[in-house]
Amino acid sequence: MVIIMKKKLVTGLLLVVIMAEGLMGCGGADPNLFEEAVDAYTADEPTVDYAPEAGSGGNAWAENSYAEEAITESAYPSDDSGAFFDSTNGNYLESAYDDDLSRVAEDYYSDYDTDIYDGSVIGDDAIYIGAPDHAEEYSELTETGFSSAAREPLSTFAADVDTASYANLRRLIREGYSLDQLPDDSVRIEELLNYFAYDYNLPSPNEPFGVTTQIAACPWNPGAELLLIGLKTQDIDYTQAPASNLVFLLDVSGSMDEPDKLPLLKESFALLTANLSDKDRVSIVTYAGSDSIVLDGVSGHREQTIIDALDNLTAGGGTNGSRGITTAYELAEEYFIEGGNNRVILATDGDLNLGLTSEEELGDLITAKRETGVFLSVLGFGTGNIKDNNMELLADKGNGNYAYIDTTREAQKVLVEEMGATLLTICKDVKIQVDFNSEVVSGYRLLGYENRRMDWQDFQDDTKDAGEIGAGHSVTALYEIILEQPVVALTQSQNSIYGNIPANNRAYFDEWLTINIRYKKPAGNTSALQSYPVDYESYSADPGRDWQFAAAVAEFGLLASRSNNQGRASLDHVRSVLEDLDAADPYRVEFYNLVSQISVSLE
Repeated sequence: MVIIMKKKLVTGLLLVVIMAEGLMGCGGADPNLFEEAVDAYTADEPTVDYAPEAGSGGNAWAENSYAEEAITESAYPSDDSGAFFDSTNGNYLESAYDDDLSRVAEDYYSDYDTDIYDGSVIGDDAIYIGAPDHAEEYSELTETGFSSAAREPLSTFAADVDTASYANLRRLIREGYSLDQLPDDSVRIEELLNYFAYDYNLPSPNEPFGVTTQIAACPWNPGAELLLIGLKTQDIDYTQAPASNLVFLLDVSGSMDEPDKLPLLKESFALLTANLSDKDRVSIVTYAGSDSIVLDGVSGHREQTIIDALDNLTAGGGTNGSRGITTAYELAEEYFIEGGNNRVILATDGDLNLGLTSEEELGDLITAKRETGVFLSVLGFGTGNIKDNNMELLADKGNGNYAYIDTTREAQKVLVEEMGATLLTICKDVKIQVDFNSEVVSGYRLLGYENRRMDWQDFQDDTKDAGEIGAGHSVTALYEIILEQPVVALTQSQNSIYGNIPANNRAYFDEWLTINIRYKKPAGNTSALQSYPVDYESYSADPGRDWQFAAAVAEFGLLASRSNNQGRASLDHVRSVLEDLDAADPYRVEFYNLVSQISVSLE
């Protein structure tokens, strides 16, 4: 397990500390740095912008980090509300300041230890600095290198449509993390890829998904080709979808008492509620030190009743998540809709400190509960003490998906724009197995999916859990592949490319690989198999826009995850590819802006 420390956004002081109730930890600050900070303040020198979060505490100052403006009275609200959280953009704007600097500095000097980071200006935004505060946890990822197609021709993994890693990465970059400072194991490349929509082939009649393949030269590895595999399900208008039996399982423990947690949670579920109808049923279960049933199977058209129940929620106490999970599943079973969408939606920061807390215990609990036919989706909230490892595990074991909500805009995307994909499962236990022809392919490497890999024998074992795909979802997987003989670049002036190919170059004549996909219907227990052979026809010297974009996302993921296999990957190349694509998709534009933000910070 990897534990990292939280980053802080800073907006107008060289030294500001907000003392929080319940904050634990102590230490001593460097006296020299403390004196330098006080001297800089009293000399009215340029200062680092600040914006510590409500209830956080333990901020730091940064040497050699300067903002464009000096301290202003407008930075000090008269109340003690802490930080003002902009839920639309995911930023902390200002900090409460209810006493003089000397007292705050003295409290900081005596009670807190800190590491000092240099801040960096990003565009027109504030300077960001890092300060140790709370702990975030991510499951360890072990990157694999190239495999021999002759010795290991089968590559098997569970389909994954989670997107949490991208949204969390976006949050970290906005908080000022550089690529070198990103938490270990926080970047899952497949979740970066699957965050975005692609124009893949739609399913044929009687098939659950369409399959798209394209191969072109790998941008960061001159000795390899890059294979894109894309799966896409048919989108469904939620108004035409089966009835839903939804249980909102909401964490209201003390750790959720932050502006980017419980308040944002309420906004998010209000957006979802506005799109429900009288065919749907909604229950609300909260948990802290104990669990509580707030709503019990009310009709989805009672929007105001549901919103009022959400508005009345307050945070406090411990986090007995296992107790809440048990109660939520009991309610979901009580109102079970045959042929409908029966789902628990867990919203939490993942910090479970009572009841079952180990990953193994939580996994066993959810594995047992999924046999009821109730699926589990997980929405992560907040910063500082995120337990990403717990949330990812719960979604994987619960036959559901995992998304991270850092803004109301992200809530709109996950719970409204992609409502069908989030709530309606089309296929469960989806496994992908790529069978490489070693006569053509000598080696391969799957990008990402480190914690979704499976043994090749598991592909045909219907007792093995795998991934779920919702309505309108797309799944993207990329492989670096090395050919036995490179594809020869041939000019269009030649009458026939086959007439100019050496007779022993099998790449033009043989199948390169076969994509095998197993899946079950949502209520089924027996898998079906689909197979798709791939040959030279999928190769292109001028790949399409989706391939180029996916390759750019993966290249950025290699850099962000500090991969040992990044080759010639560079931010400049990623940025140039995105500029040339001229994407109209607002989420792709946002990705370009994130890459640009990182690039500017390095200049």
